[in-house]
Amino acid sequence: MWAKHNMRDTHSGQGSQLTTLTLFLLALLLWGCAGEPQKKEPEPQTPAPEKQQPKQQSKISLILPPSQFSAVFNSAELSLAEFDWMQASVTLQEIPLDGMSSNDSTYVGYLQARIAYIRGDQLQALVQLEQLEYPGINPALRYRILSLKHYILETQGDSLASAQLADHILRGTQGDTAAAWKRSVWHNLERTDEQQLLTAFPSAADPQWRGWLALAQINRQAGSEMPRELAQWRTENPDHPAANPLPGGLDYLLAPSAQNRKVALILPLSGQLAQAGKAVLDGFLAAHYSGSSLGQTNHELFVIDVEKFSSASNAYDEALREGASIVVGPLSKEALADLATRPERPIPILALNHIDSILPAPGSALVQLSLAPEDEAINVAELAFGRGARRAIIIKPAGDWGNKVENALRQRWESLGGTIASTSTYGTYDDYSSSVTSALSLDASEQRARDLRATVGSNIEFTPRRRQDPDVVFLLSRNGTEARSIRPLLAFHYAGDLPAYAISSIYNGVPDERNQDLNGIQLVEMPWLLGADHGLREALAAGDADSGNYTRLNALGADAYLVQANFLRLQSGADALMRGNTGLLTLDPTLSIRRQLSPATFDAGALKAQ
Repeated sequence: MWAKHNMRDTHSGQGSQLTTLTLFLLALLLWGCAGEPQKKEPEPQTPAPEKQQPKQQSKISLILPPSQFSAVFNSAELSLAEFDWMQASVTLQEIPLDGMSSNDSTYVGYLQARIAYIRGDQLQALVQLEQLEYPGINPALRYRILSLKHYILETQGDSLASAQLADHILRGTQGDTAAAWKRSVWHNLERTDEQQLLTAFPSAADPQWRGWLALAQINRQAGSEMPRELAQWRTENPDHPAANPLPGGLDYLLAPSAQNRKVALILPLSGQLAQAGKAVLDGFLAAHYSGSSLGQTNHELFVIDVEKFSSASNAYDEALREGASIVVGPLSKEALADLATRPERPIPILALNHIDSILPAPGSALVQLSLAPEDEAINVAELAFGRGARRAIIIKPAGDWGNKVENALRQRWESLGGTIASTSTYGTYDDYSSSVTSALSLDASEQRARDLRATVGSNIEFTPRRRQDPDVVFLLSRNGTEARSIRPLLAFHYAGDLPAYAISSIYNGVPDERNQDLNGIQLVEMPWLLGADHGLREALAAGDADSGNYTRLNALGADAYLVQANFLRLQSGADALMRGNTGLLTLDPTLSIRRQLSPATFDAGALKAQ
């Protein structure tokens, strides 16, 4: 066992009180009172905020050049904003070929590239954009062209090229626009494979791009030397756009830390959720001891079994009496709902589940980190759209789980410009085949055949024909058993050529020969199950703490350690970014941590990263 209920492991740590969360987090605090709750200790020093500069006009004017065809262009833009590429194409035909200026011709080319992209032809869109570059191009038009090119590369998953292009665009911008492009550079570098970073660095001749790559490599390192290397990088690159502030909330790693920080883990270690609670605890402790061995900041831990208390709020009160600086947990929605209604929260909470209704309370914030399937549904919608799919079939299980996953996927899919051709729901095993035939409109095809036989009065030969308009299937199964049963039915019912996408619920983390039936399915998966942080996985196995089917909760525990150890970084708001074992972690305005997972596929029955 990694830990016992009364385990105490005393170390020094970061300070225990945070200042008011800035930017979009309004007046909520991410950190509460330190040490004994009744005593107020000094706040740790945090990096000085970037000096406010007077608002300046961007180096690039984003105002389009005047044109006699402005009304036509505006009409086409409105159609494209609604993803109506056909109407936009018709509108552009109103412009005579011999009446256009060079700016008009460039604008038409840009709009045609957008049309190609909305239709799903990314290659054609990129080719058209490349052809629009010429000396003396209007800066506003060039900005739009480069922005669209960046968006396409990013949705395709070409993270390194996206980062480099974002850096190029950043050089001509200021103010809020520059901040957004700076965030984009860093986000894409964090999504880039480490080997790609290492390969790109030696050939990077441009000093600014080389600085980005060097900073990204520093951020991949672990250990106590990282703050020193960040400070040295900034000293060597004082004028670099990433220097002040450092991206991803990295400035807060340079803040001096106080001592005697206490972390309380409130988890279910008995009762029905005991195995799940133990899996989370094992992952947390594995990350904790790994950090200790590398000389990273350590602190005192104590574990509270929430099942020993009448409520999660009473367990939280126990953490206060013990002098905790932060609470990690609880794990269940019911326990989280209890803490969410507390009239005050003197110390911050990093909850390991998610609910929608968190009541405001004096004191510190309640941050939510969870393995929400909705995050994965959003990710898989983006993945399929970025690969050119535009019209989808959804096959989902009946019930609340299937509804919420479908809603998340549908909202993101339609916001990107995708459409839903049909949706089919199954309840039991007996529904699988009928749900597939319904989604593919094979039942309508068979009915037409029956009507034709009745009309001609003979038993004519007939092959059912599925609907031809969809170009992707979203298979939102709850588990591998469902997916392994439905996937072959797609091929049997003439849809084996349609790309199929799923979320990670179809894989339990344990190799299984039966997963041959999942071959070709594309999905998003947490880095933990795609080979990331192999050392932690080995440590869990060596400590006889690997939790088998609960391996995802091991990863959640490891990320809970990561987030609480870097809690100060959440003060950077939208800029906060951490590479976790459950995905790339960002913070949204509701104080929920969102995960961006990695693309994967089943090949020869095994899950493999793409």
